[in-house]
Amino acid sequence: MSEARKDTVTVVGAGLVGSLLSIYLARRGHTVELLERRPDMRRELVDAGRSINLAISTRGLHALRQVGLEDEALKHAIPMRGRMIHPPQGELVYQPYGKDDSQHINAMSRGWLNAFLMTAAEATGKVRIRFKQRVTDVDFGSGALTVHDDATGEARQEPGRVVFGTDGSASAIRQALEKRPDFQGTQEQLGHGYKELTIPAGPGGAFQMEKHALHIWPRGTFMLIALPDEEGSFTCTLFLPWQGPVSFASLDTPAKLEAFFGAQFPDAKALIPDLVETFFSRPTGSMVTVKGAPWHAGGQTLLLGDAAHAIVPFFGQGMNCGFEDCVVLDQLLGQGAGWEQVFTDFERLRKTNADAIADMAVENFVEMRDSTGDPRFLFRKAVEKVLLNAFPGEFVSRYSLVSFSHVPYRLAYQMGALTDGIVSELSEGLPRAEDVDLKRAAELIRSRLTPFMKEHADGFRTEG
Repeated sequence: MSEARKDTVTVVGAGLVGSLLSIYLARRGHTVELLERRPDMRRELVDAGRSINLAISTRGLHALRQVGLEDEALKHAIPMRGRMIHPPQGELVYQPYGKDDSQHINAMSRGWLNAFLMTAAEATGKVRIRFKQRVTDVDFGSGALTVHDDATGEARQEPGRVVFGTDGSASAIRQALEKRPDFQGTQEQLGHGYKELTIPAGPGGAFQMEKHALHIWPRGTFMLIALPDEEGSFTCTLFLPWQGPVSFASLDTPAKLEAFFGAQFPDAKALIPDLVETFFSRPTGSMVTVKGAPWHAGGQTLLLGDAAHAIVPFFGQGMNCGFEDCVVLDQLLGQGAGWEQVFTDFERLRKTNADAIADMAVENFVEMRDSTGDPRFLFRKAVEKVLLNAFPGEFVSRYSLVSFSHVPYRLAYQMGALTDGIVSELSEGLPRAEDVDLKRAAELIRSRLTPFMKEHADGFRTEG
């Protein structure tokens, strides 16, 4: 096809990415048919207990800003300025995310944001959302879809259009692509599941723990985390192996559950009054890393978000990465090329970055559950903070590049390996973080980091 026409397109999946993508496409002049398998979450309760709270950061906020939605979204966000570590015994340990409080991530309700984006999409006047519509087949030649209407039980053919698959990690559109001979991919199920619990608000809606922190109870092979909610509660997520001596399989009675929480998370247990009822009534979720290619079929179909590159939630970047997909696609559409060229360029720009954040997310899981309670890890983080303040713009941590910049994930991953090496060298044998040898640090930074940043100057100029 030549230049992408301002015609009707189909978006499959009205989750976070699909709803935002529809807004971008409407702004480009397209009429959008948005098909969603679930009921309308604004009118019916959907997927209770499977809604890991969001941590929206720079990339996601930038995507909202481009369509005028950032300010309203931030009214419903709670800044989290660092991790609050809950050790098995002893005092809480606070670990800032950035060089100061201006660098923070934001807790936000997934349900609220999804409903907000769907309403904003409809408000464009160019997006029609149709619920309980399940795609069962795709004709990649014409773009025609076979759709089952779960409300009526009837199947129909949707006319051939350009199709965007934003239907999540179990994407029907990707599954159809996987049948093509040129598709290669992997799906790696994490050996852990998750269960959501709730710490309710205290009297008068008061937060019962530090409001501006992501709380973590690291316990080696498992952990509990908690994110603040707008109404004063905390959404807690327990991550456990599926099988083993300490696992979801082993916690099969109320007595075992209460003993487990009493031994491992006593402060959290005291704040969860309905622990047993909630644990056994809510579903246990699974987590998967999806990698594959190609993401597109000619100029007819394109995958974005989790449908293309599902990642585990431990870097808080799944949604942020998917929102960044929308920004990149929109920029490419603005260059006036045809659909096939746009889709080819999109995959070239995003695939290596999606793979990089997928790998970082798995690594961050190990860090959160194992390392955040380790005194040596905490000491290296203290040294890192000294360097961040002593060499602004020269020394940047991997976490900062991922969460507080637009630097491509691939470069953030590579840069992180360099900065971790420098911190390890400078921490060796050091009695206090404040005693770090800044002269030696400057030599290491300017011999290792500066050349890398110069070599990839275009990527680092994307920050801000």
